Amino acid sequence: MVDYFANGNSVTNDNCITGDKNHLYDYLKESILKAREIDINVSFLMESGVRLLINDLLTAIHNGAHLRILCGNYLNITQPQALYLLKDQLGDRVDLRFYNVPNKSFHAKAYFFKYDDYQEIFIGSSNISRSALTHGIEWNYRINSKEKKEDCAYFRGAFEDIFLNNSIIVDDIELRRYSKQWRRPKVFQQLEKIEDQIEDQDTTKKVAQNQPDYIVDGQNASTNIISFPQPIGAQIEALYELRKFREENLDKGIVVAATGIGKTFLAAFDSKGFKKILFVAHRDEILQQAENTFKCIRPELSMGHFSGSQKDLEQDIIFASVQTLGKKEYLIEAYFKNNVFDYIIIDEFHHAVADHYTNIIEYFRPKFLLGLTATPERLDNKDVFALCDYNIVYEVRLKEAINKGWLVPFRYYGIYDETDYNSIDYINGRYKEDQLEKLVSINIRADLIYQNYLKYNSKKALGFCTSRNHALYMTNYFSEKGIQCCAVISGTIEEHQKSLTLDRTLAIQELKRGNIKLIFSVDMFNEGLDIPELDMVLFLRPTQSPTIFLQQLGRGLRKSKGKNYINVLDFIGNYKKANLVPFFLTGDSFVGQAGGKTRQLPEEEDYPEDCYIDFDFRLIDLFKKMAQEQKKIKDLVLEEYNRIKTDVDKRPMRSDMYVYIDDYIYANIRSKRDVNIFKDYLSFIDKINETTDDEKRLIGTIAHDFLKEIENTAMSKTYKMPILLAFYNKGNMKLKITEDDIYRSFKEFYSHGSNLVDLLRDKSTADAANWGKKEYVSLANRNPVRFLAQPSSRFFYKEGDLFCLTSELGDFVGDVGFVVHFKDVVDYRVKRFYKERLEKI
Repeated sequence: MVDYFANGNSVTNDNCITGDKNHLYDYLKESILKAREIDINVSFLMESGVRLLINDLLTAIHNGAHLRILCGNYLNITQPQALYLLKDQLGDRVDLRFYNVPNKSFHAKAYFFKYDDYQEIFIGSSNISRSALTHGIEWNYRINSKEKKEDCAYFRGAFEDIFLNNSIIVDDIELRRYSKQWRRPKVFQQLEKIEDQIEDQDTTKKVAQNQPDYIVDGQNASTNIISFPQPIGAQIEALYELRKFREENLDKGIVVAATGIGKTFLAAFDSKGFKKILFVAHRDEILQQAENTFKCIRPELSMGHFSGSQKDLEQDIIFASVQTLGKKEYLIEAYFKNNVFDYIIIDEFHHAVADHYTNIIEYFRPKFLLGLTATPERLDNKDVFALCDYNIVYEVRLKEAINKGWLVPFRYYGIYDETDYNSIDYINGRYKEDQLEKLVSINIRADLIYQNYLKYNSKKALGFCTSRNHALYMTNYFSEKGIQCCAVISGTIEEHQKSLTLDRTLAIQELKRGNIKLIFSVDMFNEGLDIPELDMVLFLRPTQSPTIFLQQLGRGLRKSKGKNYINVLDFIGNYKKANLVPFFLTGDSFVGQAGGKTRQLPEEEDYPEDCYIDFDFRLIDLFKKMAQEQKKIKDLVLEEYNRIKTDVDKRPMRSDMYVYIDDYIYANIRSKRDVNIFKDYLSFIDKINETTDDEKRLIGTIAHDFLKEIENTAMSKTYKMPILLAFYNKGNMKLKITEDDIYRSFKEFYSHGSNLVDLLRDKSTADAANWGKKEYVSLANRNPVRFLAQPSSRFFYKEGDLFCLTSELGDFVGDVGFVVHFKDVVDYRVKRFYKERLEKI
């Protein structure tokens, strides 16, 4: 109802909503709760508006109402997370569609409500956003069929025509497509400011410092939580994908999300529905931060710790140090039954290839295991994805997160550093630490860093150093220049060093208060802890790994009030792989492959939007020179073989090489038969004199040809692998296998989550979870057996109900070398199948 004065008289109109004294939301709420049919037609949806309406819509649906929503995707104003939120909360109880007429704008806003004996429509200017529904000057007009029957019928007919004939259904495929291509439009920045101002005006709520999802007491500076936070942004999307993922009966998966997205909150939200939870991390600070988060989201559950001297066992949620829990002495029933936890979260999952992590993963049998990481690619190239059967449930990398406005953009300055890294030893992919420390801890380099620090005017900065002593050296140098700073380092601190250092928690507090302006550290800020207020990060060490590079960059990208960007100062010399730094900045998930492209530098469009990248011209010359001097690929492969041999402490088999090989090298060899060692691995190790006497006897024989056949056979599905494993027979190889052998092998192979899902996702095998011998044998005969036993095959044939290997292989099935290589080829092909499937997603 609106009151205004005309000629000194008050005028009232119940049907005119102007956003002055009344707002559309109050009308919509009343109508939603009593309608039996609800149709919403808006040009865009925002998360804030959907969150405002969602509980009312749920109530209406529970009361039997039918709901349809038509929105536009024009100019990308509709937020993907708004759509995800609707689908997550309402599921198939909402018919959600996009307007779909190319090159035609869509600005209509109308809300239709059918009641038992009439209908009403609100037509006007309000889209679904909090500001439009509750605060803005928005004009809307209500008509009803009792008074305006023809008008209501006309608008209803127009809506039905668009909805039925000019729209597309927003199913999961369309939703993912829209989300992946979505970029925050420029106009969105102003819309977000308005939404933020509305939040600021709400004095009953306040966002806690450093925990943007906490809602705390607005009258008290403490962090006493008075209201539960809600998922935001990427968390909404990831939660939906996790739910859909588990509906396929998968029990483990990875979420890859850029630093600053809120992965711990995501895990806490996702844990709802599970009663016994284990959270594993490698630092006490991360565990404590995780406990604070879970207290906010799951306050009804009891919480305990398993680390050091504290060994809690009975609480609902256990926060465990990997260094303690990963010891085999604790992975026994006296402490924990292997099925005690319903839900396990492994934080910083890129560490999970380490023994203590794998001990935990291999021991426990949870209903679901979630790995969280911002950077799954490792410097040692160990394959993190394999631990979760290459199941990436949800992924949002740095570039996408910046483009969507979930992180702030960066201004990157690549600064030329004359330090000569060729003067120190480089062994097995690493510089010798003591030599590197001495090389970078010199005054001329420190002054270069100091001068550039002053140039870009920072109040809160973080510098990443190469070692403890380097961090102390930089702290001392800057302190002597009058800069308030400290070092945060691990390990024992000598008495004479104490004046230069602070405990990590205290250092963060002092930085936020403005008492210090700069923290120097090595790796204690790489992971787990964010400082949203940072305005600068400094890279003071040679960073060869995309993982470490993105971890360092990510420290400064978290959003904070009044923060528009982060300055990044990177001091680059002629260290190994320096020419890949421009590609690291793209946030490419397979950044190592960039070096294999013909271009020497990324294009502007490869970088996140609104980011500024500036390399000293001398660095451009250096990058080009390094690219031109790149070693021949054959030499790189041999170097990589020797590196992996050292890392795994044995001669690597093809499956080892595939898991650990550098992405850049693999990208260069995969399509080149003459250098692709995986096309004929036995010949490769023979050429470099790494074969045993048993293996040498295989060279050039039919057994060798058989191994090559498996290495190179086409695989659109995994069907061939259980057939081959039936012949393998757990190491006691057979020349002939029966239908019982085939059934047992198929049943065992497809009992593993990811293998089974490949069947369930195909319509022809969607009921595989209930299969017996008849169905599995039928599948084997239709697919792998038929293809392997073609008349042209040298190796396979059918003999009645038996499936057979050629008798010429009879001389080799008892040969240890052949059997080992046979199993290794199968392992390699399974790993390759899932990794290549992952790359296509």
